[in-house]
Amino acid sequence: MKKLNTIYFQDRRRFIKGISIAVGATAFGLPFASLSACQTGNKEGASEAEQSAQNKKLGIALVGLGEYSSSQLAPALQETQNCYLAGIVTGTPSKAATWKKKYNIPDKNIYNYKTIDQIRENPDIDIIYIVLPNGMHAEYTIKAAETGKHVICEKPMATSVEDCKRMIDACNRNNVKLSIGYRLHFEPHHQRVMELGQQQVYGAVRKIEASDSFVIPENLGNWRLDKKLAGGGPLMDLGIYCVQGAIYTLGQTPTAVTVKFGKVTKPKLFDEVEETINWQMEFPTGALADCRSSYNKQGNRLYANAEKGWWELQPSFSYSGIEGRTSDGPMNIKNVNQQARQMDDFAACILENKETRVPGEMGLRDVKILMAIYEAARTGKKVDIN
Repeated sequence: MKKLNTIYFQDRRRFIKGISIAVGATAFGLPFASLSACQTGNKEGASEAEQSAQNKKLGIALVGLGEYSSSQLAPALQETQNCYLAGIVTGTPSKAATWKKKYNIPDKNIYNYKTIDQIRENPDIDIIYIVLPNGMHAEYTIKAAETGKHVICEKPMATSVEDCKRMIDACNRNNVKLSIGYRLHFEPHHQRVMELGQQQVYGAVRKIEASDSFVIPENLGNWRLDKKLAGGGPLMDLGIYCVQGAIYTLGQTPTAVTVKFGKVTKPKLFDEVEETINWQMEFPTGALADCRSSYNKQGNRLYANAEKGWWELQPSFSYSGIEGRTSDGPMNIKNVNQQARQMDDFAACILENKETRVPGEMGLRDVKILMAIYEAARTGKKVDIN
């Protein structure tokens, strides 16, 4: 088994700053919506209790202090309006000491993996954010739900459909909300893509192309190359963004998939998971999405061709520097702090008792699609997605 570590790649994952236009979309590819799923701020005529809830900041505890937590989520929580960094869960005492000092976290809000259940007694923590390797998502989402706290789970939701269902059941049983860390639903370039495709601004979409890839270092052990921890290779880690991008461009769920594996050029490195995978998804309207994901190439693009024009995001899936253009010219949309917007929106949903636009059911849907892609790869046949 390859050594677990938390290497992330800064060329794809840089901190984002800026402001955004207010454009949103529904969670499951339904018609485009012009307003956020969970608007915040005082409402005219709101009761004193409602305004108090709107002004409250919810405490978030991060579970897993790897690169994504340290370089993205924790900094983003310094900019959020509806939530803040209240606690941490880590198995590394040295990390606990560093975070305690850097973010002024009290000892009573610092936990390890054996004491996570004690969070149920802590009124400072309202949300538990699972930021662990994919194979650990189900176990710790369920543990989090059993504390009675609301849960955010990073993508992909889990490594099996069965685990996704168990996670949803646990959250329902404990009457807590579950959100998946789909940050791009809160990013204005991707929200514009939702509008262009779902409202057919350039007519019906005919073709989508999506790629998300990077070159993984050969000399470093990485949990992404361990099938038990990752659930698969670049499809699970990166390809899910391509699946999502195609779905929210069209506002539809794919009906079938075919797959072609890329050539394995580094068999010693990729002895458990795929190196490169190419797949095509078919949609109810007849549109096709050609997708590619790799741990040995560079790729970062979402493109759509419609009856009367086209649009493209490149780079598309990064934490920063997203750029968009259409057949009419540049999109001229500012970048934002994606993670801050994502967490603020979920906190607003809790405060206002509304549903998140990125719920567990969406995560379940996507894992079903990922499993269908792997089935098509194994069989070499087209697989229908039910």
